[in-house]
Amino acid sequence: MSTTPGGGVRTLRVPGRHGYAAEFSPYLPGRLACAASQHYGIAGSGTLLILDQNESGLRLFRSFDWNDGLFDVTWSENNEHVLVTCSGDGSLQLWDTARATGPLQVFKEHTQEVYSVDWSQTRGEQLVVSGSWDQTVRLWDPTVGKSLCTFRGHESVIYSTIWSPHIPGCFASSSGDQTLRIWDVKTAGVRIVVPAHQAEILSCDWCKYNENLVVTGAVDCSLRGWDLRNVRQPVFELLGHTYAIRRVKFSPFHASVLASCSYDFTVRFWNFSKPDPLLETVEHHTEFTCGLDLSLQSPTQVADCAWDETIKIYDPVCLTMLA
Repeated sequence: MSTTPGGGVRTLRVPGRHGYAAEFSPYLPGRLACAASQHYGIAGSGTLLILDQNESGLRLFRSFDWNDGLFDVTWSENNEHVLVTCSGDGSLQLWDTARATGPLQVFKEHTQEVYSVDWSQTRGEQLVVSGSWDQTVRLWDPTVGKSLCTFRGHESVIYSTIWSPHIPGCFASSSGDQTLRIWDVKTAGVRIVVPAHQAEILSCDWCKYNENLVVTGAVDCSLRGWDLRNVRQPVFELLGHTYAIRRVKFSPFHASVLASCSYDFTVRFWNFSKPDPLLETVEHHTEFTCGLDLSLQSPTQVADCAWDETIKIYDPVCLTMLA
């Protein structure tokens, strides 16, 4: 593994591992987790990589191998050492970075690939939600060995499951059935169904500053914003990507700023409140860009990972100017 700090971009090369998800630690500044797979996730094993930043670039702190591809990762919200990943074999894995081996626990109930996992961010609940190609979402308490609830309703594979940062027990999901759905844990049912695109929706995220605003990113190359109080029309549409949008993330620091990464190899930064919303296009990958996150500690720092076997941390010009 090699690291290069050149040009303000810190790069870790991970030979034979294709990146699917990158997530900054909510606790430790500069710590990053990356879920990666062999053979583009089609066959082979997976690796969870834990990275730290230093002056000279990115350093691999620890890595954990799993016997199937890893597709997503989420940090615990109550223990700085704990994370959950999800895998092509239908399982979730609970890891502890303070230990050299793992996992601590494996949750195996989904019957097909698990593509998405997210740890709740609202106080008073420590719950994990997972979305699978078996068309179900499952709810987990990591201290309990089995799922608490199964949510059914999507009519195709589920690509993304994200907790609301505002409303306890509420999460969003997006699917190959072209819908965005909002769910309520208390009623174990769906609250809102949005026919958001006429294409598969690979990603969704909640605005950190508006509990009613969710963004979707789809195979039709568009990003759309939805006000959940009136979902007949999107409140914004962002166009510019030339292939499917793989992941979208709202900024933790700016209410109308978001980032998206795509199978067109780019990461794009947007301000949906501006007449000309595209702020910047970053083209530093040579393969599908799948993982993306914006730091909770630094207003300017971004991480991404791609199928070109690299993980990058950088400060885009547009975020530096906003700061």
